Amino acid sequence: MKRNPTVLLVVLFVLTITTAKAQVAVSDVKGEAFGRSIHGLGFSGGPASGIGISYRYHTEGKSSLQTVLGIFKPKNTDTFYSFGTEFQQDLTRSRSARFFFGAASSYIYNGSGSNNYTAPFRFGVGLGGEFLLQDAVHFSFQGLFTYFSDGTILPLPQLAIHYYFY
Repeated sequence: MKRNPTVLLVVLFVLTITTAKAQVAVSDVKGEAFGRSIHGLGFSGGPASGIGISYRYHTEGKSSLQTVLGIFKPKNTDTFYSFGTEFQQDLTRSRSARFFFGAASSYIYNGSGSNNYTAPFRFGVGLGGEFLLQDAVHFSFQGLFTYFSDGTILPLPQLAIHYYFY
């Protein structure tokens, strides 16, 4: 009997999430905390919003604003800069998760004197989810259709991890 590896990976992923939810203890303050404004600090990575340290502000309502700044200068390579912003609008949320619509934009520079990228401006729209990992630490995953300034459009993922100051 031949097994499809994609089906096995999906089943394993679903079982992992189900098990992880059962192991997370959520206090009463976590779910209601999104009813007031919250500040978060973390790391975000993706082609639409950029790569680097991120600051997220979740308003009292159902929207979030995020900025991303990354500056990397390895020893023997060119400098890498990433400047990005993102807007998120909650579609639904529970005590330990929220699902949202996201729109992000960024400018990415890599070079010494001139940019090595032919498409440094990016813009993406799509859906995402944020999940409580432990205490005030949240992990988010997004799938955004990303437009590059050279005309390319690709569906690409974005990941982020934030610590919220409740």
